[in-house]
Amino acid sequence: MHNDQFPLKDETYQIIGACMEVQKTLGYGFAEVIYKDAIEVEFEKDRIPFLRETQLWIQYKGIKLKHQFFADFTCFNQIIIEVKASPEGIISEHIAQLLNYLKVSGNTVGLLINFGKRKLEYQRFILTSD
Repeated sequence: MHNDQFPLKDETYQIIGACMEVQKTLGYGFAEVIYKDAIEVEFEKDRIPFLRETQLWIQYKGIKLKHQFFADFTCFNQIIIEVKASPEGIISEHIAQLLNYLKVSGNTVGLLINFGKRKLEYQRFILTSD
């Protein structure tokens, strides 16, 4: 798959654009929840459909486990967004967390957004069923 032919390309660009606006306006150094609140404002302004703190249940051998995940945002009913404010940048634990959310949700596209550095960091993930 070429870089310009990934699924939900336009939608992910809209989301990244909203996050860039948040970074441009707030800068870095705030707590994660502040960025989430600001993202919510941008999503509403840009008319990006979203749910915040989407509950994701985990099935184990056909049994729903007691504990669940909460994805920061689900946009367009198809894209999982995980927001971080990590000075270390995007690390393997963040990636593993997002990939788990994709597996549990059944969605294939995820965005990991980090506001913890001077410049916005983001990575797009596409979970394929091999």
